[in-house]
Amino acid sequence: MASKSESKEPVNEQVVANMYGAMRSELNQIYSKITELEMEVSEHSLVINAIQPLDPSRRCYRMIGGVLVERTIKEVLPAVQRNREGLEEVIARLNEALEKKKKEIADFEAKYKIRIKKSEGEVKDESSKKEGSAQGVLVGPASSSG
Repeated sequence: MASKSESKEPVNEQVVANMYGAMRSELNQIYSKITELEMEVSEHSLVINAIQPLDPSRRCYRMIGGVLVERTIKEVLPAVQRNREGLEEVIARLNEALEKKKKEIADFEAKYKIRIKKSEGEVKDESSKKEGSAQGVLVGPASSSG
């Protein structure tokens, strides 16, 4: 009976927190993959801009599967452009998946009334108390030794 309820609804706060953490982790993975692919698109654009104005019959080298091959610019340029376009399509799909995941997380947060604690104020209060007590400790020995 408990196993049926686990598959449909989370049993306790810890399970909900674990599910939420997993969803946030997926979101971060999508963000990092998009960033990585955007860097590759940028590199492809740099290569395209560098070789486009050159003579199409000029030799150039391209890394294919870990092997450096010699080609001409007129052979390499279209391939690099196709790769860049493919990467841009993948980024667009990942952005769609990112939006779906954000919506899923927002729905999950609303369903389970999840709030992220902004503990900056608490941290500042604790750090000021620690600094105050630390100053008292430091000032005492410094004045007695001097």
